[in-house]
Amino acid sequence: MTFTHVSVMPEQVLAHWVTDPSGLYLDATLGGGGHSHLLLSQFPNCRLIAIDQDPAALSQAHDRLGAWSSRVSIRRGNFRSLDEILSPNEKGTIQGILFDLGVSSPQLDQTARGFGYQNEDSPLDMRMDPDNPVTAFRLVNMKPKEDITRALKEWGEERWASRIADFIVSAREEEPIRTTGQLVDLIKAAIPASARRTGGHPARRTFQALRIWVNDELEALKQGLAVAIDVAAPEGHIVAISFQSLEDRIVKHTFREWQTNQRGIVVTRRPLIPSPAEIDSNPRSHSAKMRVFAKS
Repeated sequence: MTFTHVSVMPEQVLAHWVTDPSGLYLDATLGGGGHSHLLLSQFPNCRLIAIDQDPAALSQAHDRLGAWSSRVSIRRGNFRSLDEILSPNEKGTIQGILFDLGVSSPQLDQTARGFGYQNEDSPLDMRMDPDNPVTAFRLVNMKPKEDITRALKEWGEERWASRIADFIVSAREEEPIRTTGQLVDLIKAAIPASARRTGGHPARRTFQALRIWVNDELEALKQGLAVAIDVAAPEGHIVAISFQSLEDRIVKHTFREWQTNQRGIVVTRRPLIPSPAEIDSNPRSHSAKMRVFAKS
């Protein structure tokens, strides 16, 4: 698996992530390593800790960042466990922490990962961490209708959640739903034709909900942010890039709560977004929103 990934808003990220050219930085979502590569190449005196839960990403990152091996420490883990991943002497000394949230382009494009709804033969997987025992197949085929409906409503903001859940439960009584193509067909059948004509691909919201459910993404984000504010150095920046409203809402409310509790200030009163030129060259960046918090 090759992690070819175009980093979102690279110039804006570096402008807010880096507060000290000689500081210690944390990339909490290494992925394709694009932002880390820029950091290490442009700031020759900085040091970096980079983590990811996907071993394929880590393998590629070791190659991509190998030229700076003396300044970077690459570690496997979920950012919800920052307190365990970081050593005691690293906590409180990190000048900038970056969260680039959501699924990466390589994960979307690899059919075996089951994240996308374009390939009919992909297995229903959706795990960012292959050691995670929970898969989309397990949730779709084993969870009760009420749980599926709630997940699609809460994490997919899907108007037709109950109807889609009905179709899923009815279909799996005949045979297991094994592929993304089977699931897409069920979703299309469940959503009335008139509703399918607007709002993008009809499976988008359901797939988002399942991915969040499989990877427990929103709870992980809450936990990761809670630790980040503690391990950041005074005057350090926490940068978060989100790609859907649920993530952005958590980041926005968390940053506001920190400011209310006098833990620092929200740097970005409104989220930063990609330029039209960036969206043209990298369409997947169109929904990105970046927020920045400066710890006091």
